[in-house]
Amino acid sequence: MNALPWTIYISFAGAVLALIAGARSASAARWVALATAIAAAVVAFAAAADFSPGPGLQALKDVPWIPEMGIRYHLAADGISLTLVILTALAAVAGILFSWNIEERTGEFFALFLALIGGVYGVFLSADAFLLFVFYEIAIVPKYFLIAKWGSTNREYGAMKLVLYSFAGSALVLAGLLWAYALGGGTSFALGDLAQAASAFSRGEQIGLFALVFLGFGVLAGLFPFHTWAPTGHVAAPTAASMLLAGVVMKLGAYGCLRVAMPLFPVGFEFWQSTIAALALAGIIYAGLIALVQDDFKFVIGYSSVSHMGFVLLGLAAANARAVSGAVLQMFSHGVIAGLLFAVVGRMVYERTHTRQLADLRTMPLHRKLPFAALTFVLAGLASMGMPGFSGFPAELTILIGTWKTSPLWAAFAAGGILIAAAFTLRVIHISFFGTTDRSASPVAPLASNTAAPAMHELHYGPITWAEKAGALLLIGATVYVGLKPDVLLNWIMPALESPLMRAALKQATP
Repeated sequence: MNALPWTIYISFAGAVLALIAGARSASAARWVALATAIAAAVVAFAAAADFSPGPGLQALKDVPWIPEMGIRYHLAADGISLTLVILTALAAVAGILFSWNIEERTGEFFALFLALIGGVYGVFLSADAFLLFVFYEIAIVPKYFLIAKWGSTNREYGAMKLVLYSFAGSALVLAGLLWAYALGGGTSFALGDLAQAASAFSRGEQIGLFALVFLGFGVLAGLFPFHTWAPTGHVAAPTAASMLLAGVVMKLGAYGCLRVAMPLFPVGFEFWQSTIAALALAGIIYAGLIALVQDDFKFVIGYSSVSHMGFVLLGLAAANARAVSGAVLQMFSHGVIAGLLFAVVGRMVYERTHTRQLADLRTMPLHRKLPFAALTFVLAGLASMGMPGFSGFPAELTILIGTWKTSPLWAAFAAGGILIAAAFTLRVIHISFFGTTDRSASPVAPLASNTAAPAMHELHYGPITWAEKAGALLLIGATVYVGLKPDVLLNWIMPALESPLMRAALKQATP
C-alpha cells in the first residue's frame, strides 16, 4: 500500500520522458508512455493485492507542505480510492494503446496524457482538501490542450466549453473550501479536521457550503442541467481523451461529491438530498432520450455517459451504504465500458470510415468489414445496458436496491432509464454495424446525414491493429471479471463506508 504514491510520481516522470523521447521519434514517445502507464498499473495492482479493507483512510504519506496555512502533503487510501486508482490504471494503459496512431507532436500528446493521469491519481489519493484541489486542477488543464490540438469536430469550441465549465465548478469548490477553512479557524485543510470543524457550523452555513462544493464537483460529474459540456467535449476530443474524459475525469467530480461535500457538510447534504435525486433522475431520463434520437455515433455515447453518471449521483443521493457502494461500483464499471465504447467509435470506426453519421454507417457492412470492432461494440453495448455477466449489471442493480430502500419512486424512475438505455444501445448497434447497403430497404427510420458517405468500393478498411485489440481485450476482461465477481470491489468499498466521516453523512441524510 505504501507504494501507491508512486503511481503519481511515475506518471509525472513519464510525462517528462515522453516529451523528451518525442523529440527523437514518435515511436520512442509511444513506448515510453506505454511503459509508464504499465509501471504505474503494476504499482496499483500490487497495492491492491496487499490491501486490507477497513474503515477510514490508511495513511500513505503525510508531511508539511505549507505549514503557515495548515496545508499538508497528505496522501491516504481506502477501498473507494483504491477502486478508482485501479480504474485509472486500466484507462491509462488502454488509452495509450488506442492512441498508437498519433503522429503529430506525439511526445507532447503523451506528455499531456500522462500529466492528466498523474493528476487523477493525485485526486484519488489526497486526504488534504487543498492538495486534492491542486491535483484536481492539474487534471483539468491538459484536457484543454488534448482536445484543442488533437481533437476533431469543433475542437476549439469543445475544449473551451469543457474548460469554462470545469473552471466554473472549480471556483465554486475553492470558494466553499476557503469559507469552511475560515469558519473553522484557519488551522487545517485535512478532511478530518475540516469535518470536525464543520460540525459546529450553523445549519445555514452547512446548507450554503454543501451547495457550493457539491455543485462545483457535480459540474464535472455531468450533473443535470450542467452536463452540456460533456457530449460536446467527448465528440471534439481525440479517442484517448474521450476515453479519459468519460472513463476517469467525470469520476473526479463524483468522487469529490462523495469524499468532500457529503462527509464535511452532512446537514447540508440532508437539506439538498431530494434535489440531488431529482436532478440525477432528470439526467438519467433526459440524456437517455437525447441519445435515442442522435444521428452522430459519438454523440450517442456522449449522452449515454451523462445518463449513466446520473445513476452514480442517484446512488449518492439515496445515501445508504448499499446505494453508495453501488455508485462507486458504477464509477468503475462506467469508466471501463465508456472507454471501450469511445475506443470503438473514435478509433476503430471513425479512423477507417471517416464518418460518424449513422445515416452513412448504415450503408456500410461493418459487421463483415470490421468484425472485431462489431463484436467489441456489441459486448460493450450489452455491458452498458446492464446485462448479467458484465460489470454494469451488479453496479446498477446495487444502486436500484439501495435507492428502493430510500425511495421506491426514485428507483422506479431510474429503472425506466435502464429501458431507455437498452433502446438507444440496440438502435445504434443495429444501424451502425448491422444496417443495409440499400437505404430504401432498411427497416430503420431515415436518418439525416451531414456528410456524404464514401462509396463502398472506395472504402479500404485497414486491419484492426495489435494495439487496438490489446486495449479492447483489457477493458472487456475488466468488465467481465467484475461482472462475474463484483464482491472483489464491493469488499473494498463497503468497509470504507463504515468510517466515522461516511457514517455521519449517511446517517444524517438517509430518511
